[in-house]
Amino acid sequence: MKVYFLDQRKTIDVLTLLSHPKNIARVEPYVETVFRQYQLSADMYGNILISLTEAVTNAILHGNGRDESKKVSVSIKKYKNKLGFIISDEGNGFNFGQLPDPTAPENILQLGGRGVFLMRQLADQVLYHDNGSTVEIQFNI
Repeated sequence: MKVYFLDQRKTIDVLTLLSHPKNIARVEPYVETVFRQYQLSADMYGNILISLTEAVTNAILHGNGRDESKKVSVSIKKYKNKLGFIISDEGNGFNFGQLPDPTAPENILQLGGRGVFLMRQLADQVLYHDNGSTVEIQFNI
C-alpha cells in the first residue's frame, strides 16, 4: 500500500513492522522521510518523532503483546492544514478513556504509563478508532 502526497508524484510506503521491540528503531528513518517529502518545519520533528515512537511502542508491547506474528502499521493522512499519522495494531484495543493519570502523586514514580500522556501533550489531536487498536495522531502544518 502506498500513501500518495498532494502532488501525486511523491509516495511513501506505509511502514509495516513485526511486533518486536527492535523494530521501534525503524520509526526515526520513516519520520525523516516524511519530513523531506512534506518539507515540514524542523521545530515539529521532535514532537512527531516522540509521538510516533510512543504509539508504535504501545502497539508492539501492549496491543500486539510482542507477538511477532502480528504487525503494526504506520500510515499518513493529509488534511487541508493537518497531517495525521495512523498507527494500527492487531490487538483487541484498550479503554483509552480510563488510563491512569501519570501526573497523579501515586503514579509519579512509575516507570511506564506516560506514552499516551506524551502523545496528547505533543500532538494537536489524538483520536482512537477500532476500540483503541488504531490511534491517529494529528499535527497542524
